[in-house]
Amino acid sequence: MTLETNLFDIWKDYYAKSSSYFDETIKENFPSKGIAQVMEMNLMYKKLIDESTEKYLEIVNIPSRNDLANLSSLVVNVDAKVDNLEELLEDSSANQLDPSSFKQELAAIKKDMKNLDSKMNQILTLLKVSEGTK
Repeated sequence: MTLETNLFDIWKDYYAKSSSYFDETIKENFPSKGIAQVMEMNLMYKKLIDESTEKYLEIVNIPSRNDLANLSSLVVNVDAKVDNLEELLEDSSANQLDPSSFKQELAAIKKDMKNLDSKMNQILTLLKVSEGTK
């Protein structure tokens, strides 16, 4: 068993030393700072190109993607508002009575009011008569 344990310990020691050696070698030789600088330069170049393009499009009076996206969102908002207005108009026209039925209802109300007026007159005359008899 000591032979197996010694082989395992030897393998474990070899693995630890070799992995630490590779880690140190990669850290020293890998040009991460250089790559970071190149990426930063590319980002600055892209920003410069974007700004130059935006200025050029503004000068020659051509809309940019941002202008078209803003316009598109405005059109969508207007479209939604028009849809809301259409729904309101449809609801109000559905709730609105046609003129002939409105006239019939108004005539019925006038007739009922005349009946109520005549009944009130009858009640008032009866009250006056009863007051006169007291």
